[in-house]
Amino acid sequence: MPSTPCEEPRLQLRRQGYQFVSPKASAAVKPCLWCKRALCGGEMCYKHRFYGIDSHRCIQMTPTLRCTQRCLFCWRSFEHEPPAEEELPPEFIVDRLPDLQKRALSGYKPSYRVPPGKFDEALQPRHVAISLAGEPTCYPHLPRLVELLHERGYTTFLVSNGTRPWVLGETRPFQTYVSLCAPDRETYGRLCRPITDSWERVVESLGILGKRRSAIRITLVRGENDRSPERYAGLIQDSGARFVEVKGYMYLGYSRKRLKKENMPDHGEIQAFASALAGGSDYIIRDESPASRVVLLERMG
Repeated sequence: MPSTPCEEPRLQLRRQGYQFVSPKASAAVKPCLWCKRALCGGEMCYKHRFYGIDSHRCIQMTPTLRCTQRCLFCWRSFEHEPPAEEELPPEFIVDRLPDLQKRALSGYKPSYRVPPGKFDEALQPRHVAISLAGEPTCYPHLPRLVELLHERGYTTFLVSNGTRPWVLGETRPFQTYVSLCAPDRETYGRLCRPITDSWERVVESLGILGKRRSAIRITLVRGENDRSPERYAGLIQDSGARFVEVKGYMYLGYSRKRLKKENMPDHGEIQAFASALAGGSDYIIRDESPASRVVLLERMG
């Protein structure tokens, strides 16, 4: 039987642990490393330390693999983006999430490594991180999807690259993330490689954040965007976002085809950059996680 153009990429993603909501769509679930580590009684991710999210009860998902950027530091593969896909109703996606999470974690049930009760808790997830891959604002029913998740009792984190502010403005997750990975248009174009020039749209998205619970995420890549902290400080100050996460680029996945291991900053560099941001704005350093190379800043007042 002849294969479709996207069949092989889909098979590759399945081998990597992706659980697809439908054979004709790219909406998918994949538990992260921290979810599995927490399930085995290990350390939880920095979102637990910063925001109280239990990693083993968190569903990491995306409503689409389509994206508006081709960031050099992204650990995902651009080759896996579907040329076309069926647009699933948000109700269908939300209904499927618990079963897909259960399927993804099924191999852990009989394991001696999983403490009693942990697996049962994991099968009753309470949080959805819309952050797996792709740009979620490319999914046309995103506002309703988030609304349905809240109606089912989940809290939600939405991670966006900020290139579609009109969708972001209509979507109300528990916490909105916008990535700010450049201090200016030139760096943005070189590092994030948007399909169309979207710098002004990213800045517009930052302006939405002061009206809701929100965070700006800066992925710091040594030698690429780890300069001009005063420009970053001006952008985050104008945004009004409550939190800023300065996180180091990690040499993982498909990003290893685009960058070098030397582009990965150490935690001391992350701390120094975060301190410079705090010095040029009304934000203070609130917490940090050296294991994840991330520093959290919060706006004073």
